[in-house]
Amino acid sequence: MKRNGYIVLLVAAVAWVVVAVVLSTGALSGAHTLVTPSGPSPACLPATIAHSAVLPGTSVDVSPEPETDTADTHTQISFLGEPVTDIQDVSVEGSRTGYHYGHVYGYFQGDGGSFVADKPFDSGERVVVRVVVGPPGGEHRTSFSFRISTPYPTEGLPEFPNPPAAPSSYQSFVTMPDLRPPILDVTAPDSDPSAGDVMMTVGPGPGAAGALIYSPQGRLIWFDQLPSRSNALDLRVQSYEGQRDLTVWQGRVLALGFGEGEDIVMNSNYQRVASVHGGNGLHADLHEFQIEPDNVAYITVYNVMRCDLSPVGGVRDGVIIDPAVQEVDMKTGLVRWEWNSLDHVGVGESHAPVPTTAAPWDWFHMNSIDGEPNGDLLVSGRSTWAAYQLQSGSGKILWRLGGTKSTFKLSPGAETAWQHDARVQPDGTITMFDDGSDPRVHYQSRGVRIGVDLANHTARLLQAYPHPGGALVADSQGNVQTLPNGNVVIGWGSVPSVSELTKAGALLFDAHLPPGSSSYRAFRFPWEGHPLSLPAVSAHVLATGDATAVFTSWNGASDVAAWHVLAGSSPGSLTGQVTMPDSGFESTVTYPDAFPEHKVEYVAVQALGADGRVLATSATVQVQPPPKAPSG
Repeated sequence: MKRNGYIVLLVAAVAWVVVAVVLSTGALSGAHTLVTPSGPSPACLPATIAHSAVLPGTSVDVSPEPETDTADTHTQISFLGEPVTDIQDVSVEGSRTGYHYGHVYGYFQGDGGSFVADKPFDSGERVVVRVVVGPPGGEHRTSFSFRISTPYPTEGLPEFPNPPAAPSSYQSFVTMPDLRPPILDVTAPDSDPSAGDVMMTVGPGPGAAGALIYSPQGRLIWFDQLPSRSNALDLRVQSYEGQRDLTVWQGRVLALGFGEGEDIVMNSNYQRVASVHGGNGLHADLHEFQIEPDNVAYITVYNVMRCDLSPVGGVRDGVIIDPAVQEVDMKTGLVRWEWNSLDHVGVGESHAPVPTTAAPWDWFHMNSIDGEPNGDLLVSGRSTWAAYQLQSGSGKILWRLGGTKSTFKLSPGAETAWQHDARVQPDGTITMFDDGSDPRVHYQSRGVRIGVDLANHTARLLQAYPHPGGALVADSQGNVQTLPNGNVVIGWGSVPSVSELTKAGALLFDAHLPPGSSSYRAFRFPWEGHPLSLPAVSAHVLATGDATAVFTSWNGASDVAAWHVLAGSSPGSLTGQVTMPDSGFESTVTYPDAFPEHKVEYVAVQALGADGRVLATSATVQVQPPPKAPSG
């Protein structure tokens, strides 16, 4: 990160580290008693939605956007588009808090920097920013202003319940007795082995929550089981710094339908190599984590703020949820750019009814961000039934697909409702998961592929992907993944299933988690996992006393072909007893008791690759006596 020419207004570089951590992360809180602010909420519905992030007279995009009313009290002030050395004389003044000292810190990418104030702003105040932008000899002095929103506390808001799961719905293992992954029932065998393994998450809902990798045969490969009140969503493979890594969101899921947590990158050893937190006083939300080149990530954040909703038929002491895109520098944690839905989309486009109480209004519900090669973004608004193409930099809406103000005339069948996961494909077509429900609008949920004609402003349905085995209706979540060969993988969201279909819609693979479970998205990716932990092993003498049963597993290992059992009368005298093929997440074998004259026996296992090479050796454990017979 560049440091020459930084503007030091007060804080030193060491202090920045502390400030940045506090501003960009925020600790996740446990349950608290919710203290609801009383009295009328401030006006927050914008008079105009013709906002632009472009700083007039410059090539710099700024956030908070000029004239926005959505900035958080802990917002950074971001300048994107010029080297940080060309961002000079930053002056920040709040109408109540006065002048703010701080520091401008440069982005890892070298194309701008963020001013981080050393104290927060006040709710409702107007902030004026003055700055000189440009290289020596070409400086441009300019200013802009924005207003700080009034946050609504989320610490005490309820989370989705997490009741125990029925024992018949999860797997149990001798070697890992605390691990309780759900059973994946494969109902249509895999016809596309090259597609790779199945990646899903489970939760929130009954049973243990976490990230899951299964083989196409339904065998568990890896389960990252999380503590109570923690959830994982959106497990998939992305490219980060030239490597194929796992990415996943972890945190708490509020009953309002969004999350507060962090986005995580893990390598093939399941080690965390990067994490991304929300900035500007907000948490990383569960809906999107999209890694772009040069250590840039797009994430969703949800800003819950007080808002007078009486102009649209709501209550004066109302609350609104304003989801936003944040473009984050993964190396520094700084917010490079932010786009707020309330600044660009009229609330009249929402299909979510305006609450007649002080309940938060989830009027937009952003659930996907898709970065395009030219820098434009496609975002999906569940509650507006539309996808929006955003112009790179300015954030202006270039076109709408669907909803009440669609840019395109839609052909029959192209309409979506409560949709998720809008993606632009390399051929220019758009794929989405059309939930069609909550409340129910369509007969069934489906994946769709839509062709858009920008010149003639028309859009037509090219292919629909309903579930071939019968109508499934997902009230929430879901995704469509397009594989390199043109096949599609569909995660059915709140109907916890995953299917692969040909481009024409023929079923190639189908599998289901237990009823009542939830899986936000589902994917297929080739994956090779090499955990740094050792294999787990357990052994006991059979009740007959003439043989020993050995159980072994290695959570996350994808390349074990066989297991070699070692046993002996002492930890230092182990010899080979038997080799068994790897037969599942937990493999088991028995061998004749070779040490009857000893009261104590020890055992270890070696994991073998397909070439017979030893991949890892477990710890040595003591063989347990035969299980006690049931009394009575």
